[in-house]
Amino acid sequence: MFVKGFRRLDRILTAFEEWTLFVAVMVALVSLFANVVLRYGFNYSLAWSEELVREVIIYTTFIGASVAVRKRSMIKIDASVQLVPRLKVPLTFFSHLATVVFAVMMITYGWKMAMLQLQTMQKTIILQIPYVYLYAILPLMGALMLIRTVQVVYEDIQALRQPAGADA
Repeated sequence: MFVKGFRRLDRILTAFEEWTLFVAVMVALVSLFANVVLRYGFNYSLAWSEELVREVIIYTTFIGASVAVRKRSMIKIDASVQLVPRLKVPLTFFSHLATVVFAVMMITYGWKMAMLQLQTMQKTIILQIPYVYLYAILPLMGALMLIRTVQVVYEDIQALRQPAGADA
């Protein structure tokens, strides 16, 4: 039962991450392409296009962190693991612990920053997007990273429980 729910959550989060990243990048790409065509073809520039691309870069960076955890693509220094292979498991779990601490900090402080933006009611200059929407990405990213790290830890524990030489 737990494993089915775990897999279902994984599919839901994967669909959310992939589709929102796809849509965000496509919107930025189309607006940037239109801006280039207008700038060089008609000597007219869209001011909002560059702001939109900047916001999309912020969004994709933070949501992409969750994808990186899921795909085990986080940046790691593995020289010590190559020198002393016995350190692989402890260092892997230490890395997971550091990711959990970071995710909790992003949830906590991201929430505080989003609430501060809600109080001040600030907006972006051109598109007039409330900053609270942009800062709300921080706790969302923290929660996604936390969930993904728990999933990866569960998979690592399951892999350790399998007998040596058994392929799943």
